[in-house]
Amino acid sequence: MSGRRAGWALGRIVLAGVFASAFACSGGGEKAGTAGDTSKAAASKGNKSIVLAMIAKESANPVFLAARTGAEAAAKELSAKYGVDVKVEWLTPPQQDGEVQAQRVRQALNEGVDGILISASDAGKVTGAINDAVDRGVPVMTFDSDAPQSKRFAFYGVDDEKTGQQTMAELAKLTNGKGNFAILAGNQNAPNLQRRVAGAKAEAAKHHGIQIIGTFYHAETPQDASAEVVRVNNAYPEITGWAFIGGWPLWTQSLLTDINPAKMKIASVDALPSQLVYVDRGIVPVLLAQSVYLWGHQGITTLFEKVHDNKQPANPIMPMELVRVTKDNLGDWARQLKEWGFTDVDPKYLALPSAKK
Repeated sequence: MSGRRAGWALGRIVLAGVFASAFACSGGGEKAGTAGDTSKAAASKGNKSIVLAMIAKESANPVFLAARTGAEAAAKELSAKYGVDVKVEWLTPPQQDGEVQAQRVRQALNEGVDGILISASDAGKVTGAINDAVDRGVPVMTFDSDAPQSKRFAFYGVDDEKTGQQTMAELAKLTNGKGNFAILAGNQNAPNLQRRVAGAKAEAAKHHGIQIIGTFYHAETPQDASAEVVRVNNAYPEITGWAFIGGWPLWTQSLLTDINPAKMKIASVDALPSQLVYVDRGIVPVLLAQSVYLWGHQGITTLFEKVHDNKQPANPIMPMELVRVTKDNLGDWARQLKEWGFTDVDPKYLALPSAKK
């Protein structure tokens, strides 16, 4: 989402009152298990209640709280549309831990859920549990971070390698293709972040004037992330740019005073309400937004269709496109966040004019 829980306090308060894109490393994960696939779906048609477990990476992380909001909104809409009581059971661990996620998958099976939606903190640690669920007739879908070698039937999220490439490309534009850059990378074991780092480095290699000082990992809390940026800047004063492949440090306002935009440029993934001030003040001129609300909304909708009608998506890899957020479209993005149920969007951004067509 001790110090970690405190780090997410704002996100928890903001979303507590709210109504309760993609790439796979290989083709191996596109095959769903066959055992029990149709029998489970057929049996569910006669049920008056469908329970879908949602297992994100970290329970108080604002991006996953937003996904939960989207999931619960989708469940409400599906219940009204199909006359079935669709419930979302939130089984996300308090901290990132692939082994705990695997335990939560087994817990969901023991509780008799009808389907599972999961973002893998560590693909290697959850693949066996996912396969066991599918073999027992419970369909599994991944979002945000895939387990491509598992029997999950679909994945929804951004193309992570492309996301890393885009982040570095935006940073290169801000610096005329030259400078000493650092990459902020979060959880070193997360497969989606590993691919983003690879993409960022591949893009940097295209620019002869760019030197990568290093890739820096950290616990995914705002305090840890912003502290790591400050620590690295002090250790490497030659750094002139940062590629944040996740927007962790921007969930706090500490870098508003710690970064001089005249000397250092930043491009970052994610654009939640608390992060928009960095665009407004020019400290982070470009945010590449993931529509995190849709992780839950689209994920639960797709999983429900699999359970209720045994419907497969046309492509098991369901891409989410990044939204480029700058001062030019800050108002439009702020209004989109408001429509998704975010209650902490600064009114001054909501009042901004729409971007010119």
